[in-house]
Amino acid sequence: MPLKSSQNKARRVNVKELLVKANAATDVALKYHRFYRGKLEVGLKVPIRTVNDFAIWYTPGVAEPCRQIQAKKDLVFELTNRWNTIAIITDGTRVLGLGDIGPEASLPVMEGKAMLFKYLGGVDAFPICLGTKNPDEIIQAVKWLQPSVGGINLEDIAKPKCFYILEKLRKELEIPVWHDDQQGTALVTLAGLINALKVVGKKIDAISIAMIGAGAANTNIIKYLGVAGADMKKIVVVDKQGILNKERMKSQLDDPMKVFLSTVTNEEGRSGGIDDALRSADVCLAASTPGPGVLKKEWIQTMADGAIVFAMANPIPELWPWEAKEAGARIIATGRSDFPNQVNNSLGFPAVFRGALDVSAKAITDEMCLAAAYTIAEYAETKGISEEYILPTMGEREMYIKEAVAVGVKAMEQGVALKKMSRVELEDRCTHAITRAQDITTLLMRTKKIPRMS
Repeated sequence: MPLKSSQNKARRVNVKELLVKANAATDVALKYHRFYRGKLEVGLKVPIRTVNDFAIWYTPGVAEPCRQIQAKKDLVFELTNRWNTIAIITDGTRVLGLGDIGPEASLPVMEGKAMLFKYLGGVDAFPICLGTKNPDEIIQAVKWLQPSVGGINLEDIAKPKCFYILEKLRKELEIPVWHDDQQGTALVTLAGLINALKVVGKKIDAISIAMIGAGAANTNIIKYLGVAGADMKKIVVVDKQGILNKERMKSQLDDPMKVFLSTVTNEEGRSGGIDDALRSADVCLAASTPGPGVLKKEWIQTMADGAIVFAMANPIPELWPWEAKEAGARIIATGRSDFPNQVNNSLGFPAVFRGALDVSAKAITDEMCLAAAYTIAEYAETKGISEEYILPTMGEREMYIKEAVAVGVKAMEQGVALKKMSRVELEDRCTHAITRAQDITTLLMRTKKIPRMS
């Protein structure tokens, strides 16, 4: 039945208000960035009682730890902050839905990433925006940085070179290397989907899934879905040219990942575009082009009852959440913090690195990431999951501690941790690091060392 005129007017007003709310952060972001001139600074963690203490922390006293490290290289993790320091590496070629904007323009995003690492995980992360797009030069730059850091976070690097860089560095470095656009997105998406399926009463091994986008995020999500029990044959993947299927394999020989996906997914042999992939699907996992309008309401209407839609593109999701709801989706998630069910990598990477660094893990394995995903899901379930709460929020500090502990324990179980400790000791370490970072920020704000904007 058509809406009456008054109902139409009310609906238009409501949508206008929602759009204003959705754009609120963007409207003030430039003003805040200009006022604070960056999000990071270097702080001290040692006491300076008088200038005489410089003799301890610098010359002549510093010579002794230098000699110790020279004699036994691994002592660098005990006598310096390397144990808690990571580098955020990017070339600025695929930044937050903005695309290839270059290293300078990517720096605000990388600073924001470092801020989240510190505030949510107590990890000292430094943004390194490289002036090269050559994957081998990126690899060499990271190898040169290795003596100064305890881990590497690869960020916003275009595919397919991001896969090559990750694989090469994992083999050649002695410290954890992680690609957040792959592993981080995948583990948080899996956590959200686990709980979304519980809310709608469906089993992961019985659902059909439409994957919109075949980039770094979705390819790794597919891998994690398979480990979690999803039927790969019931997954349909769509890239810019349409649905991946066996008929397209010949044209995708330059992309081994797409060849693989064409082989193991889409047993039904569907072809066409996004609308064809969504027909009768239980779940839509979109990590593609910023919207709105990439996903259309009429396509969502063709999905199965109790449909789950993750529209994760940033800064604008593939369609607005209210559009998906109007089209019949029962659960809608996005990558934004101003809507319910934010699928945000920030739920993953700070705690994953916290757990890995505290046990001096040599690598971050898929099993460690899956342990993080299940912990995130379990934490939200204890709080009471619903259509508008399938994932914790970034304000739930206890979740980060539990997740970090789960990651550290899994690293010890797998034999990739250089340090061994009890679960209680690990929890104490993680709790101290995370609460310290947040308490210091609160203290600096209260004493106006971090000034308020007028």
